[in-house]
Amino acid sequence: MNERRRVPLRAELTVGVIVAITVAFVEVRGAIGFSSFAVLGYYAVANAAAWTLPKHARRWPRALSAAGFIGCVALVASLPLESIIGGCALAIAGVVAYWTTKAVTMPNIP
Repeated sequence: MNERRRVPLRAELTVGVIVAITVAFVEVRGAIGFSSFAVLGYYAVANAAAWTLPKHARRWPRALSAAGFIGCVALVASLPLESIIGGCALAIAGVVAYWTTKAVTMPNIP
């Protein structure tokens, strides 16, 4: 975190480098498909989270969350196979990185 600007500077620089490399070496259609996978995955997680809200905290009926989740999954299934494989690989790498760094930085304390 950059204290002067109050932004996650390292994260912004990392994403900027990844985007620059992607634009330089990947076909535009592949980048669009990969981006679509990421956005739809994010929305699927948001709909799944909305499903878990207690009744008093929900603004919309639970069925709408279910429909949103199903719609996101259906749209992801319609993407090119390369986009799905790449998106899943990146998601798995992210989970592995998260659990690896969590184990290193936050040891289990009984």
